[in-house]
Amino acid sequence: MFYEDPKHHGLKYNPFKALVAPRPIAWVSSVDTEGNLNLAPFSFFNAVAEFPPTIVFAPNGPGPRGDGKDTLANIEKTNEFVVNFATWDLREQMNETSAHVPSNVDEFELAGLTPIPSINVKVPRLKESPVNLECVFLQRVRLPSTNPKIENNVVFGRVVGVHISDEIIVDGRVDMMKYRPISRLGYMDYSVVDNVFSMERPDDNLDAYEARKRT
Repeated sequence: MFYEDPKHHGLKYNPFKALVAPRPIAWVSSVDTEGNLNLAPFSFFNAVAEFPPTIVFAPNGPGPRGDGKDTLANIEKTNEFVVNFATWDLREQMNETSAHVPSNVDEFELAGLTPIPSINVKVPRLKESPVNLECVFLQRVRLPSTNPKIENNVVFGRVVGVHISDEIIVDGRVDMMKYRPISRLGYMDYSVVDNVFSMERPDDNLDAYEARKRT
């Protein structure tokens, strides 16, 4: 099949997000100027640079009530946020914080989770998550939208502090089978890392490649 207009794919559900998958989940904690806490998951998320470590996520909106994303408003006002990572054991709590609730509702409390102090930012991190990235706001980019009801945004953040639970570190490396992060697929589907394989980059195999060409 082939389609151009997202409204004309001919399927029961739009396949786009199911194709661009799996997508890691940024479980973003933020705080407003009154000190109200917010915790929300975003599946348009990834790392985009290493030096310095930089992440990007997309708080698109508005919500069902017609208002903007609390996370975006908080970050633009305070210039700080934390990306926490959802794991298999935290899947239900992550899903609970995806509910569209009024801005004065504390999603930490709603999902029975624990905010604890960060080191380099004022925004609390999530105690139950094995990985937390303390971030400072770099910039927001507004993207074109073909839906007049939807505003598309991407937020870039510089990572200024990384917390990793010692329980998921084995022989100096993050053990993915202990970490078990979950990711978003299409529709209401998710995935969990339960199988890992390695492949060496073939940069050092150029001699073998040249030898094959000569045969």
